[in-house]
Amino acid sequence: MRQENVPVIHEQAYLTAIYQRHAPALFAYLNRHAHAPEDTEDLLLEVFLAALERPGFAQLSGSMQEAWLWRVAHNKAVDHLRKQVHRRGISLEHVVEEQYEQDVATPETLTLRGEEYQRLQAHMRRLPTIQQEVVRLRFAHGLKSAEIATVLHKSEGAVRVILSRALKLLRNIYEHEEEEA
Repeated sequence: MRQENVPVIHEQAYLTAIYQRHAPALFAYLNRHAHAPEDTEDLLLEVFLAALERPGFAQLSGSMQEAWLWRVAHNKAVDHLRKQVHRRGISLEHVVEEQYEQDVATPETLTLRGEEYQRLQAHMRRLPTIQQEVVRLRFAHGLKSAEIATVLHKSEGAVRVILSRALKLLRNIYEHEEEEA
């Protein structure tokens, strides 16, 4: 929904920034509740379409926008799960994946996964200690920002900033590694 006083280019840049800021976390959340990557992508699209259609979304503060997006994502996930209860069929893609699941555990795959894990551990050691701890609590232990904040005696906002910076630093490390290769 376009506002009268906002040029289209600025609106597109604004919406792109909102998407880039929130989509990865929302995708990860929705992915835990969907059975297929395509479902996750569809749910994420529905969340951001709802934001586009919501009057006054752009006038909300950043934290209000984030809270609203998370609430919509939660509602979309719940709706999706309710639909799944009524759907009794099994997708052929899932049958094929299960049939060849033992192929995933080949020695070659296990070796490659181990090498990737060691590479990640080496990159993690390059992060400041607090960033290592936040990343570990978030991804290895599955804690949410509020829970990490309680554990580390920090504000939830501070935890989000630390996590964001850590992920950005890891992303940069991997990008520089790829450029050198």
